[in-house]
Amino acid sequence: MGTCRLCNASSKNIAQELKVCLACIRQRPQDAVAIAMELHRKSRSAFHLPEAPPQDPHGIQCTLCVNQCKIPDGGTGYCGLRHNTGGALSGVSSEEGKLLWYHDPLPTNCVADWVCPGGTGNGYPFFAHCKRPEYGYSNLAVFFHACSFNCLFCQNWHFRKETLKALTTTIDTFVADIRETTACICYFGGDPAPQLPFTIRASTRARSQTKDRILRICWETNGSMNTNLLQPMIDIACASGGSIKFDIKAWDENLHRALTGVTNVQTLDNFQFIGKMIDKRPELPLLIASTLLIPGYIDEEEIHHIARFITSINPSIPYTLLAFYPHFYMSDLPLTSKDMAYRCLHTATAEGLKNVKLGNIHLLA
Repeated sequence: MGTCRLCNASSKNIAQELKVCLACIRQRPQDAVAIAMELHRKSRSAFHLPEAPPQDPHGIQCTLCVNQCKIPDGGTGYCGLRHNTGGALSGVSSEEGKLLWYHDPLPTNCVADWVCPGGTGNGYPFFAHCKRPEYGYSNLAVFFHACSFNCLFCQNWHFRKETLKALTTTIDTFVADIRETTACICYFGGDPAPQLPFTIRASTRARSQTKDRILRICWETNGSMNTNLLQPMIDIACASGGSIKFDIKAWDENLHRALTGVTNVQTLDNFQFIGKMIDKRPELPLLIASTLLIPGYIDEEEIHHIARFITSINPSIPYTLLAFYPHFYMSDLPLTSKDMAYRCLHTATAEGLKNVKLGNIHLLA
């Protein structure tokens, strides 16, 4: 049971650590977001990460994501990956990254498994090995140890323990682990956005050494990358039969900042940019969206706006509504209720979306 510092309301749907309710975030956004930022600073200092994107006027500019960090001498960017060392950026690069990977048997629990070739056989014979789920093949799941957001509900928050460690991995080491049974590569995390140059170069190299067979390339991301990096992602995903999956956390920018610490303006702009390209490969979905149904915060109103936005781009874009499991600084919230999930499902379809699904239904209360 949490209590809102602004209106004193108490509810099981108010996170104790966050201390602000959804109504106050919408009605008193300036005060509510200020309170939320206190928790964001606390949550980041616990892992020795910068409490906010650095904006030193004399620092080195990093342009890879929405945060546009200006890193001071001796300082570190918001994601924790890049450092200003004597006036030069050091850390990860297009040839070295901070990541781990594993071979995940297909079909897997990917947010897109219900529409992708690996889970359905869609796209056979050019993009799928068979007309059914690709049993016997695997997805090379690539987890990146950093993120451009600071989600208080992060399901994979443990990556923060690895972000500032010095160990990096080369592209050669990574692509050497591609097997004959590897049908796809999926970049997630954390988030691939702060290490997109690595993913683009790694994907190009991986495809060059598997020219005569299927190797789909996919990204699962918060969508905060520099828009200039979108085109190579689109080209690689289109040519390989892969997809780009956006996790749209919230519609309301103030709510998004309260929950993630960062604006969603670039995410929505990038989603729209890719959405205009989906006719390049109409036989398979290039762009896929998902939203986590966080009790007390992501409600029918948020889904209404997100679904309307997606429909305005293309109503055939697949959209998954994901059940919430308590984690990180929102670990005291309840599971998503079945009633809430199905109301949101109805809301999304009522806006005209043709492909909407509930995911993680085993978590519904």
